[in-house]
Amino acid sequence: MAKETIVTAALTGGHMNFQKHPNFPITPEQIAREAIEARQAGAAVAHIHVREPDGSRSGNPAYFREVVERIRDADCDILINLTTGEGARFIPSDDDPKVAGPGSTLASPETRLRHVLELRPDICTLDCGTMNFGEAVFMNTPAHLRKMSEMIKDAGVKPEIEVFEAGHIRQAIDLIDKGLIEKPPLFQLCLGIPWGAPATPQMLQVMQSLLPRDANWAAFGISRAEFPIVAEAVNNGGHVRVGLEDNLYLEKGVFASNAQLVEKAVRIMRELDAEPVEPEKAREMLELLPRAQ
Repeated sequence: MAKETIVTAALTGGHMNFQKHPNFPITPEQIAREAIEARQAGAAVAHIHVREPDGSRSGNPAYFREVVERIRDADCDILINLTTGEGARFIPSDDDPKVAGPGSTLASPETRLRHVLELRPDICTLDCGTMNFGEAVFMNTPAHLRKMSEMIKDAGVKPEIEVFEAGHIRQAIDLIDKGLIEKPPLFQLCLGIPWGAPATPQMLQVMQSLLPRDANWAAFGISRAEFPIVAEAVNNGGHVRVGLEDNLYLEKGVFASNAQLVEKAVRIMRELDAEPVEPEKAREMLELLPRAQ
C-alpha cells in the first residue's frame, strides 16, 4: 500500500534572489494563482509569504488577506500555511552593535502574528530557534517563542515548527512539555540554509531521531538538494515540501513554476511507493485544531 504523503508548496519565501527568475510570483494575485496551480499538481498545503510590489519581503496583513481570499474565492481547498518569519531578522549597526542596523526587521510577537490572528489559517509557522542566517541573525528568543506559541494556540491554529538545526528541536520540545504547543506536534526540518543544518541524508536522520515519537514531520532541502531531500524524507517516513521559496529550477538551467516542482516531487514519491494526499486527508492526518470563529 502506498504511503500517504502530504506535499507542501512553498510559493515565494522572502529571499532576495527572485530577480534571477523571469516569472517569479510577487503580487497577491500571482501568489494565489501559484497556490491554485500547485493544488492541481498534487499539493495539499500552500506555505505563503507575501512581498512588496518591488519584490522585497513583507509582513503586510493586507497582502496576506488578499492572497487567502483569492484562493478561497476560487473554491480551492488547499490548506493555508502562513509564515510568521517576517520580523525576526537582526543586523547590528556598525556604530553600536546593540542597535539594529539597516536590514533589521525585529518585531514583537503581536506584530509578527497579526495576520494569523486576523485570518485564522489552518497552519502557521513557528521558527523555534535563533541562528546565523546568511549575513543576518534570525532571532527568535525563548520569551518570544513562548508568547507566540500561546497566541497561536489560543487562535486555534496549528503551528508548523520550523527547525534549522538540532538544538531548535530541543527548544520546541520544551514548548510542547509546557503545554504551549498541542500534541501531536508538526515539525518541518529545514535543511541547507546558511548557516544551519546541511541538507544531507545523515543530518535528516539525526534530526528525525530527536523528534517526539508522536510528531508529524516533513523536510526540505534548498537549491540542488530539493529533490534529493524529497526522496530522503519519503524513505524515512516523512512528508515533503518543494517550491520556489527553496529552489528556482526544475533542472539545471530550466526555471520552474511551483506546480512543476510539485509535479516532479510527486513523480519521485510515486517511484518510492508514496502517494500525495488530498487536503481533507492532510487535515485528518495532521489533526488540525478547530479553527477559531
